[in-house]
Amino acid sequence: MVLAGGLARRFNSEDKGLISLLDKPLVSYALDVLVEVADPVVINANRNQSRYEALGFSVIADLDQSYSGPLAGLLSVMRSADTDLVLSVPCDCPLITTEILSRMIETLETTQADCCIPDDGERVHPVFLLVKTALQYDLAAYLQSGERKIDSWLKQHHLVIADCSDQPDCFINVNTPEQLSELQAILV
Repeated sequence: MVLAGGLARRFNSEDKGLISLLDKPLVSYALDVLVEVADPVVINANRNQSRYEALGFSVIADLDQSYSGPLAGLLSVMRSADTDLVLSVPCDCPLITTEILSRMIETLETTQADCCIPDDGERVHPVFLLVKTALQYDLAAYLQSGERKIDSWLKQHHLVIADCSDQPDCFINVNTPEQLSELQAILV
């Protein structure tokens, strides 16, 4: 799943997933990678759903429409999933590779953990998340208690870290128009 359900306050509330990078919506970069390692692929979006659907993927909105963060989007997708695992990628990281996502899958499978996140050598990236769908009930209770912090929720489970320190640039994200311009200049 691609997380594209946020408010994008630093982008003047423009829908970040639909912002163009080299004539392509940001969300498309994540979708192109996800289709190589996951099936089905869905988009979690709370706005502009018809524009996301036009990209050829199902769109799932947060069950809670209060923009409660990435965990709310994750829960909504987990509730509709018919797979044992859900793989989450943010829409604003266009440099992600299939190798990183495959490494996360392999790390989870070999350790039998509940969830896996990558580490770029300097920090972890919990919104890139591979998680067992069965944890949806625990996640629902966590959100109902008023909690929203993804790190705190992950610490309650058997979490494994995938070493992705050989590809730290994969986690560059676009949070501001300035960052978009900088990335575009690098990629041209």
